Amino acid sequence: MTEFNDQLAIEDLTLEELRPVLVDALLAHVPFDGWTEAALERAAEDLGIPANRARLAFPEGAVDMVDAFTERADAAMTARLEALDVRSMKIRERIRLAVAVRLEQAAPHRESVRRAVSILAMPQNAARSARTLWRTADAMWRAAGDTATDYNYYTKRLTLGGVYSSTLLVWLDDQSEDMADTLGFLDRRIDGIMRFEKAKARVQSAASRRPSLVRFLGRLRYPAI
Repeated sequence: MTEFNDQLAIEDLTLEELRPVLVDALLAHVPFDGWTEAALERAAEDLGIPANRARLAFPEGAVDMVDAFTERADAAMTARLEALDVRSMKIRERIRLAVAVRLEQAAPHRESVRRAVSILAMPQNAARSARTLWRTADAMWRAAGDTATDYNYYTKRLTLGGVYSSTLLVWLDDQSEDMADTLGFLDRRIDGIMRFEKAKARVQSAASRRPSLVRFLGRLRYPAI
């Protein structure tokens, strides 16, 4: 009776609701078959749904499966960070934690991640790759409590996307205990960004104190400025 009810629930899912369920089932097969139709057919069989219905959930094939996989990972990371007291941490610590949590959660699926990276690296998937990376960086910043709405909103996500993607590549080949090599690399990347941001702030501060013809003319017209 329980099996029938589970089957009925799966059959009642919309395609959007079915995607994460299929991704979970796919992860048992991707290390052997890759993000392929063969893996999708096996996942559908595991769930007891028609293969054609599973294909409808990923109309663009492998890249759609990888997109759903990364979206699932974003959601899992966000849920984990929301359960932690990240607001009491410094921004640097929040971002480090977000990247670390993302990679720790991916550890059981390293081969699936490796194959996903290979698919997103294909030239025809460049646009989708950029969108998924942006979505991940955005999820990390939102979980860290970022509320920026000006140009910083974009620069923060572009910068973090670069940090995360480069750290991910190191992690894929990291054989050290407790991701020591990866976390060391991550710390160095964050240190570099922090130094750059401090230097940029000093330059901007100095620039604001330099004589400005526009400000001078403005004062002539509006002495109170």
